[in-house]
Amino acid sequence: MRRPAWCLAARPRTGSWWRSSKNRGIRSTSPANSIPSSRANRTSRIRCFGGLSPPRWRTAAPKPRDDCHAARLVTYSEAIQFLYSLRWYGTKLGLDHAFRLAELAGNPHHRLRFIHVAGTNGKGSTCAMLESICRAAGLRVGLFTSPHLVAFGERIQVNRQLLSEADTARLVSGMQPLLGRFPAENHPTFFEVVTVMALRYFLEQQCDLVVWETGLGGRLDATNIVTPLVSVITNIQYDHQKWLGETLASIAAEKAGIIKPGIPVVTGVRTPEPLAVIQETARRLGSPLSRVPAAAVHEPPLDRIELPLLGEHQKANAAVALATLRVLESQLPVSPAAICDGLTRLHWPGRLQLVTRPSGRRVLLDGAHNPGGAEILAQALRQYFPEARPTLVLGILQDKDWREMCRLLAPLAHRILLVPVHNERTADPHALARACAEANPQARVLELTSLADALAGSA
Repeated sequence: MRRPAWCLAARPRTGSWWRSSKNRGIRSTSPANSIPSSRANRTSRIRCFGGLSPPRWRTAAPKPRDDCHAARLVTYSEAIQFLYSLRWYGTKLGLDHAFRLAELAGNPHHRLRFIHVAGTNGKGSTCAMLESICRAAGLRVGLFTSPHLVAFGERIQVNRQLLSEADTARLVSGMQPLLGRFPAENHPTFFEVVTVMALRYFLEQQCDLVVWETGLGGRLDATNIVTPLVSVITNIQYDHQKWLGETLASIAAEKAGIIKPGIPVVTGVRTPEPLAVIQETARRLGSPLSRVPAAAVHEPPLDRIELPLLGEHQKANAAVALATLRVLESQLPVSPAAICDGLTRLHWPGRLQLVTRPSGRRVLLDGAHNPGGAEILAQALRQYFPEARPTLVLGILQDKDWREMCRLLAPLAHRILLVPVHNERTADPHALARACAEANPQARVLELTSLADALAGSA
C-alpha cells in the first residue's frame, strides 16, 4: 500500500511552496480587554506576506523611501513592493492608526454591513462558509481574510473574485497620499493599510455584506474599527501569547474585544474559563449572546449535509456559521436551499486539503500553526487514514509552540522531513529535529533546505 505524504505548513503561509507544488504537477482531488501597555506597544515583524514576496527572506524589510508617499503607482509589482516595504513598521496593536486612516479615506466602513469573526482556529473556514451561503442567497459579499496562500488578492474578495492586480495598484496608489499625513515614527503598518484598502474596495463594489476576519486578537486589531451586525468568536485556544496573554482567559478577553454594546454575539467556545470571559463581556455591554452547543453538528441541516472540507471540526465551524445566520434572519434572510448550496459548494484550500500527484502519491496539505490546529490534524489522520504511517513534511515558526506541535504530530509518521519557512522567524531545524526524535524515536528525521526538495523526496 502506498504511504501518503502529508504536509504541515505553519502560518504565516508563504506563496513559494504552493507555486512549487503546482510546478510539480499536483492537482486537487478534495471536494483550507486588557493587554499590558508594554506588550501592546511592542513592534515585531510577525506577519509573513506570501505570494510575490521579496527574495531575501532572511533580511529585514527595506525602509520605505522618504518620497514614496508622493509616488503614483502604475504597476502591480510597484504596488506590492510598496506594501511589503511597510513590514519595516512591524506590528503595532491599537486602533488609533486604523481610525485615522479610515477617516482620511472617507470612513467607508460607515456605509457597509459586517459580520466580524474572531477566534484562535476556524475563523477563516467559518468566514468562507458565511460568504458562500450569503452569496448563494443572492447577496453581493465581500470577504476579508489573512494571510494569503499564493496571491495578495486572496485577502480581499468580492463574490469570491480575488482583488485584481489592476485594482491592487489603483488602491495602493490612492492610499499613498493619505499615508503621507503620518510621521515616519508613527506610520500605519502593512495590515492597517490593507484593512482600509479593503474597506474602500468593498464600498466601491457596493457589497451587501462584508464577512470580516480579524488579523490578530480582536480588541486592538485594525479590523475592530467597524460596528458589525453580529460579532462571532469561533473558539479560544493558545496562540500569539506574546501579544494576547499567557492564559485562555486573557486570550478570550482580547477576542471578546470585538463585542460592541448591544450588538449580538455568537460563539462556539465551550471551555469554561474563556467562555466565562465572553459571557461577562456580553453581559456588561448588553449584547445578546448565542452559544453553539456541541450537539448542533448532529441537528438539521448539518446532519444531512456533506461538507467538502475534511474534519469533524469543520462541522463545528458550520454550526457557528448557521447560528450566526439565524441571529441575522430578520436582516439577512437566507433560505434552506441557499444554506445547502453554499455549504456543499464551499471551497477553502489549505485546510486538510487532499491532493494527488501524477505518481499517484496523495498529499494532505494543512496550515495548522498552533497546538490546537496540530491536534485537529492528528485526529484527522487517525480518522481518515487509520492504517497509514505517512511522511510528515513540517515547517514551523520559532515563536509558535513548536515543541508541543512536534509532540502531537511526530508519533504519526514513519519519516519526518523538516523544511524552513520562508521567514526570518523560521524555527531552528536542529531543535525541531531533536523534538521530533524525542516524540518518535523510531522515525527517520531529515533536515532539508526547501519544501520542493521535501516533495521530491516523498514522491
